[in-house]
Amino acid sequence: MLRILIALSYVLVSPLAAFAGEKPAVTMFKRPFCGCCEGHADHLRANGYKVTVIQERNMSMIKRRHNVPQQFEGCHTILVDGYIVEGHVPARVIDRLLNERPAIRGISLPGMPMGSPGMGGRKTAPFSIYEISDGAAKVYARE
Repeated sequence: MLRILIALSYVLVSPLAAFAGEKPAVTMFKRPFCGCCEGHADHLRANGYKVTVIQERNMSMIKRRHNVPQQFEGCHTILVDGYIVEGHVPARVIDRLLNERPAIRGISLPGMPMGSPGMGGRKTAPFSIYEISDGAAKVYARE
């Protein structure tokens, strides 16, 4: 009888454990043929995210639609679980955002910094990842 109870509890708990570590789906808007964006999508996939890439020629329209301030614009725009992620933000910072759930619209690593996930070259200094909110510019993370 004990073996049956143990087996039954394993069957009931196993599916829950599989879903506990599952990360939310990511939608990435990027310009067609941008290799660095594909590199960032690969980085996110390697870190457990399911990434849907949408080729978009008019990225400024996407950024305006999601109220991304010009100073925070990155190479591509990601939508994930109610947040905007702008640019080549490392997966562990996105994990932190989704875990902490701060009252902001999103985060940004502006521009295309060398050595960031998906970009070539070497990282020469810590990355400043900013909050996208209605307030003054504020650093969310240094990576």
